Formats: sequence, C-alpha cells, structure tokens
Amino acid sequence: MSLVQPLPPGPLDIVGDIHGEFAALQALLQHLGYDAQGRHPQGRTLVFVGDFCDRGPDSPAVLALAQQLVEAGRAVAVLGNHEMNLLNGDAKDGSGWFFDERVAHDQDKYAPYARPTAPERQAIVDWLAGLPIALERADLRVVHAVWLDEAIAAARAVPLGQAGPAYTRWERSALEHGHSTGLAERVRAELQACPQGLEQEDCPPPFLHAYAQNEANKQMFNPLKVLTSGVERKAEQPFFTSGKWRFAARVAWWNEYADPRAVVVGHYWRSARPMNRRDVGKGDADLFSAIDPLRWHGQRGNVFCVDYSVGGRWRERREPQRAPGDFRLATLRWPERTLQFDDGSVQPTLGFGQQERGA
Repeated sequence: MSLVQPLPPGPLDIVGDIHGEFAALQALLQHLGYDAQGRHPQGRTLVFVGDFCDRGPDSPAVLALAQQLVEAGRAVAVLGNHEMNLLNGDAKDGSGWFFDERVAHDQDKYAPYARPTAPERQAIVDWLAGLPIALERADLRVVHAVWLDEAIAAARAVPLGQAGPAYTRWERSALEHGHSTGLAERVRAELQACPQGLEQEDCPPPFLHAYAQNEANKQMFNPLKVLTSGVERKAEQPFFTSGKWRFAARVAWWNEYADPRAVVVGHYWRSARPMNRRDVGKGDADLFSAIDPLRWHGQRGNVFCVDYSVGGRWRERREPQRAPGDFRLATLRWPERTLQFDDGSVQPTLGFGQQERGA
C-alpha cells in the first residue's frame, strides 16, 4: 500500500481546507445531511483535502472528528501542507495551538485557541502519519495542492505510513544539494545582510537571489512538498505571505494539466467574492483573479479548487463590524458538481470540461 490510495466508489462530498474552524465544519456536515456519526441517507462518503488545522479556534476538535469519521469508514482524507508541518516538527504561522514556540507569535492574531495535551499531540501525529498523499479512481483524483505525474509516481513508491520519513529524506537531499553547489553559503551571506529577519512585514528585505533560488529548488526537489504545497518558481520580487517574506511564487500548474481525469484540490485560498488577500496575510499573487469563483479551471477545465478561505475567518473575529461572507468552508459534491457552503447556500459550478479563457 502506497501514499496514493483508491477513492471509494459512489457519490462523494469533497470538503475544502478547514483550518481549525470546527463550528463551520459542524454546520457544513449538517447542511450536507450527515448525522452525528457521519452517516448519510444516500450512502455518500466524505473526502477531506487536508489542512485540517492551524489558524482557527479548535484544530484538536476538527482533527478528532475527522479521525472518528475516517476510522468509521465514512470518510477518507489526504495530507495537506499543514499536516506535513506537524509530522516534521515545522512550526509556522498559525500553529501555536500545537507548537509551544509559536504561542507568543500567534497570540495577537489567532487567540484564543484550544491546545491539546502532550499525549494528545502525539496521538494526533500518530493518526496523521497513516494518511495518504493522494486519492484516485477512474473518474476523479484528489490531492491537496498539485497533481503532477512525476511527483505522484514518487509518492506511489512510498509505503503508506511513511510520508513523514520520506519527506524528511527528500528535505535532507535538497539541503545536501544546496551545500554541494555552494548555494547554501550564498544564502547564508544574504541572510546575514538582513539582521531584521524575514518575519517583519514592515521591514521588506531586498531581493535575495540565492535565497529565492534555494526556495524554488527545495520546493521542487521534494515530491511530497510539491503535492501538498504546489509548484513554485523564483518570483520577480519579494512578497509577504503567511507571516514571512518569500521569494518563490506558486504557479497555476493546472494550465499545464492535460489528463482528462478531473482533479479536486484545496490549498489556494479561493474566494466566493472579491476580497483583499492582504487582510489575511496573503501577499502572493491571486491565482484566481481572472477566474469566476464557481468555475472549473485549467487547460481542460477539469481542475477545481474547493478551498474558499475559511482559514481567514480569524479576521472576522477580530473585526466584528466586518461583513461576513469572505471566508467560507465549502464542499464539492461529486458527481453533481455543486457547491455546498457552511452558511447553507448551494451553488452550481461552471464550465466543467471547458478550457478556461487565458489558460
């Protein structure tokens, strides 16, 4: 058994990134018609695209419910980049609920949030360690960020349960490559010239060319990183996103996806209506700026991002006067290809099988 597993047969409800928003998940499941045990009168199966945790008020509860549903055989799930961070001990923005070293950083933005005990943390990691990276069947593929044949082939060669160790091995190989080529030394010199670090939004650094090349290399060197966090290339200028200045930018990989099988992903912070992404710390390019919020996209119009930015709901809690609706949790129902949102609204998706203009 590998990190690429079969999708169950029958109708599916594919849930986007949840990011600790337990109340939104509960509301969504109720609107979808699931009971408290995850049973559906039509025998439907839930599919989680990853990013269960970070930023929201109750990541432990989200993970506990997901585990309960998966173990009961009423749901399947793949790992997202935020779960890979937990498996690899990589503390990042919004993970203060899990990592002690992030608590002070995350307090102003995300608190209050539930924190598990040490044994509960270990149990979370133990469960996540057994999840696959991708799911597939004859009509559909599900992965957190990218379906790239080369990276999928590498994931197929990794036994189920070994995502964390395999990820670490590829990360070490990328580091060794950086050292052997002299790139690591150039990165070190550039960072020494930035004593303020890269986590202060009001202190933009100069463009760090070696750092940018190293970021892109590390991203593309690790197939599990590609599948869970995207295809990246050296950016044209630094941008601040997810709490850090960055120099390698995500690209719209779906414009090069030529396979006829549909793919559903999360990860990319789509929005049901125009919003200022900087409000939620996203300074990178909006890959959906020219794409209708309900439209399938890509070369063949058969890729769909079901992440509708519920991970930004912390902003609504900080600004009660803000009109709600920018940050939603969504499910793509398959084969119906309709969207169910956590506020109860339902929308048909558009353009399935049609080439996206400008692709």
